[in-house]
This record gives sequence, C-alpha cells and structure tokens, in this order.
Amino acid sequence: MNIDWKARAGRFALGALGALASLGWAVPAAAQVFLHDPTYQSGPIEPTDPLVGLALPGATPEEYRAHLLWNLRSGLNVAALQCQFSPFLRTVDSYNSLLAHHSRELASAYQALEGYFRRIHGRTGPRQFDDYSTQTYNNFSSMQAQLGFCQTAARIGKEALTVRKGDLHQLATARVRELRSSLKPTYEPFAFLQTPVRLSPISLIPDCTRLDRRERRRCERELRDMQRQAQRR
Repeated sequence: MNIDWKARAGRFALGALGALASLGWAVPAAAQVFLHDPTYQSGPIEPTDPLVGLALPGATPEEYRAHLLWNLRSGLNVAALQCQFSPFLRTVDSYNSLLAHHSRELASAYQALEGYFRRIHGRTGPRQFDDYSTQTYNNFSSMQAQLGFCQTAARIGKEALTVRKGDLHQLATARVRELRSSLKPTYEPFAFLQTPVRLSPISLIPDCTRLDRRERRRCERELRDMQRQAQRR
C-alpha cells in the first residue's frame, strides 16, 4: 500500500504549530547559548511508558514500538519548525535527511499506527489517528523550554543520521525520555553561581590634587563655585 505519510505528517505538524501561533506563541529572534548544558533525565524507555505520549489501549507490542518511533519523529518535526531561529542547530536539514535515510522504517511505523486506529475504532479510525497526530505535535511544544528542547532535539536529530537503516527505533528507546524531559524549563546556572562583583563608590566631585599647580588652582576655584551654588539651592 502506497501511503504518502510524509505529506500527511507535515500537514498535521503545520496545523498544530499554526494553532499555537494563533494563541500568541512567539519564536525568539536570536539563539541563546548555554554556558553549562542543562541536565535532563535520560536513559532507555519502554514503548508502553506513559511519558512517551498518548495512551494506546489494546495496542500490540509492534504498535507500541511504532508509537515510540512516531513520537520521536514528531518531536524532531516540531523542532524543525520551531528551532529555525538558530542555523547552527540545523534542525531542518537533519529532519529532512532523517526522513530520507529512515523512510522505510518510518513508513512501517505509520502503517502500524494506522492499522491500530482502524482496528480499535473502526470507521472513525482515520479521524482518531488525525487527532492522535495533532495532539502528539502539540505535546512537544513549550515556549518556556524552547531553548533546551531545541538544543536536545538538534543533537538527537544529528545522531539519528548516524544510525543504520532499520535501527531508528533503538535510538527512540535510548533518547525519547531525554527529549520529553527537555520540555521542562531550565535556566543557565552560571548566572546564579557566581559571586557578585563589588564596585568602588563613584564620586562626582573632581580630584584636584592630581593636577599640576596651575590646573589645580583652577580646579579648586571651580570646585568652590560649585559648592557655593549648591548651598544657595
């Protein structure tokens, strides 16, 4: 069965991000650099873990694996749309290359999920799959955590290009927990760890003692004039 899953996935991603834009969700004009990388919870994750995404009641192990892989792809798709403020992240290039490199495995995941929704929901299966796709994209959007999410997604996207064809699900197992954790806001610790610098008081009264004799007399006269004017006020 020939399914244009790339066009379908892209359509739902654009729709989800467009809905967020209508709510006033803005993209920053410039990238911020972390002096210290934020630390996120990481480690392997099971496809049935609720952290992966929406619940799939009655799903088979194969369908759950497709669900895990589809959430990874969806997160990287959102990053490609959301993280273009920094060309150094290369989220668009990485995502487009990922689609080409892992197209067969992603197409299989799409077919497995489509089959799940048809099996569970019958005639309304396609609409339920559409709702699932839209909610999955929305769940990867976070204005407060954008920088951390973009940095994490960019690294995962680049790593995906080094994974052999057919093994992208292994990367999903290894990195989806970290990708989800990066949606929590984090802050640059450098600003909170440093000791404040104490500055000497700034005096607006001129120091005449450092001038030569002639200039010092002139400075002292001007200083006395300033003091008299201040007393009159």
